[in-house]
Amino acid sequence: MILYPAIDLKDGEAVRLLRGEMDQATVFNRDPADQARKFQEAGFEWLHLVDLNGAFAGKPVNAPAVEAILKATALPAQLGGGIRDRATIERWLEAGIARVILGTVALRDPALVKEAAAAHPEGIVVGIDARGGRVAVEGWAEASEVLALDLAKQFEDAGVAAIVYTDIERDGALQGINLEQTLALAEAVSIPVIASGGLAGIDDIKRLRALEERGISGAICGRALYDGRLDPAEALAIAKGKEGAKGEEGVGAC
Repeated sequence: MILYPAIDLKDGEAVRLLRGEMDQATVFNRDPADQARKFQEAGFEWLHLVDLNGAFAGKPVNAPAVEAILKATALPAQLGGGIRDRATIERWLEAGIARVILGTVALRDPALVKEAAAAHPEGIVVGIDARGGRVAVEGWAEASEVLALDLAKQFEDAGVAAIVYTDIERDGALQGINLEQTLALAEAVSIPVIASGGLAGIDDIKRLRALEERGISGAICGRALYDGRLDPAEALAIAKGKEGAKGEEGVGAC
């Protein structure tokens, strides 16, 4: 299982939001490139980047910070936020982003996502952000009536690399991953699912690792990592199955 440390970008800084609210931002590093280097030194093998301003604006806003991160590390990075058309997809992939995450456009224009996935095998990830099981878009500011499971099924056999599933109500709140809904989505499609939203500590890593064979391929680590609740070395060891991932009572019983 892959752990993706998150660098959420707001006004050029690395922040964490509480439940997606832009006015509930905590700045953790004013130099996102420095934060990326720290994650690389800690042993992480991927980065998860989000242009928060871009998600609301509908176009890239924090491009300089993203470019600085790409120059600062050798880690592959996946990026979401404000990527709404084919030109922007192409531009980011050409700039060195390994995978672009398409959220709002996955709901608004699924055909575009499928076309991009066909053109860039392993380069396209679908981001599904949900409140109460229903998809939210436009930086989580707009709710829809579409069920997360129904949206995910639209991309079966489309060639997308993964689905990032975020429970908005838990994001940044350290309440634990919503295992029930994440697993339900993972078992409904053959696409690997990356769990996001609420990861609180090592126990979440252990539970998710135990569900890897059922379709959960990774997890995004945010506030717990920045707050020091999650030790990178221990978390990475468990994610890779090297220690502590077996023998947990109740694991996989959700």
